[in-house]
Amino acid sequence: MKHLLTVEQLSGREIADIFKLAREFKKGRGKAKQKQPLKGQSWALIFNKSSTRTRVSFEVGIRELGGSSLYLSTNDIQMGRGETVADTARVLSRYIHGVVIRTYAQSDVEQFAGAGSIPVINALTDDEHPCQILADLFTVVEKRGALKGKKVVFFGDGACNVANSWLFGAAKTGMEIWVAAPKNFQPGSEWVKRAGGNVHVTEDVDAAAKNADVLYTDVWVSMGKEAEGAVRLKILAPYQVNAAVLKQAKPDALVMHCLPAYIGKEITADVFQAHQKTIFDQAENRLHVQKAIMTLLAK
Repeated sequence: MKHLLTVEQLSGREIADIFKLAREFKKGRGKAKQKQPLKGQSWALIFNKSSTRTRVSFEVGIRELGGSSLYLSTNDIQMGRGETVADTARVLSRYIHGVVIRTYAQSDVEQFAGAGSIPVINALTDDEHPCQILADLFTVVEKRGALKGKKVVFFGDGACNVANSWLFGAAKTGMEIWVAAPKNFQPGSEWVKRAGGNVHVTEDVDAAAKNADVLYTDVWVSMGKEAEGAVRLKILAPYQVNAAVLKQAKPDALVMHCLPAYIGKEITADVFQAHQKTIFDQAENRLHVQKAIMTLLAK
C-alpha cells in the first residue's frame, strides 16, 4: 500500500492488516513501549475544509507515532491558486515524509499522489471518506465480530462521500449494504456498479431497516451544501433514524453516526443518547485506525 486514496483500492488483506494494527495501538495506548514508526519524520496536513475529529486524531496520531505534524490551510499555501497540485507535491516531497489531505476534489489527492514521492492519505473529499469508513468497519468488528453477512443500512443522503465509501467497504468485507434514500439522493449507478458486492438501493425505509445489524446516518447538509439546506431537510425528513426505524432492525442493532450530529434532523435525541457509546467509540477509533494506516504507509 503506497497511498490511501479510496476504499476501492484496498484489498481484503490490507483492511485486515489495518484492523490488526489498530487493535494493537488501541490496546497499547499510554503504555511505556509503543511503536514509533514515524520517529524523525514530519507529516503535513493540508486542509481545505474545516475539521474537528480528522485534524485532532491525525495530529495526535502522528505525535504518538513519534513524528511531528505541520498544519497547512489552503489559505496559507499556494496549492491550486498560484501553483499546481503536481508542483506542490513535488516541492513538499523534498521536505516532508507524508501528507494528509482534506479537500473538495478527489482529483487533487490523486494528482498529488501521482506527482509526489511520499505517502498520501485522503482525509475526505467530495467523493470518498476512506478513513471514516475504515474506522466504522473496525468498530463493527469490535462490537459484533466478523463482518461477513452483516446487514448495514445507510439512511439519508446516499449520494454523499460517506455512503460512497461504505459501498466499497461493505463489498470488500462481505457485508450486505442497503441505502435508504429518496431518488435524487441515491448513489449513482456507476458507484454501485464499481463497488459490486451485495448492494440494495431503495426509497422504502422499513424494508431497508428490517433485520439490520447496523443503522447508519450522516448529516443531511454537508459543507458546501448550505444553500440547499431547507430543501434537503424537507426531502430527507422521512429518512430520519428514530425509534420506529430501530424497531424494524435486530434487537441488538448498532446505531452509528460519523458526527457531527444534528439532533432532531437525521437522528432523534432518544436514539442518539441510547447509542452514544457506540457513536463515540466510533469517533475514538479514527485515531487508532489512522495510526495503523500511517504505520503501514511509512514502511
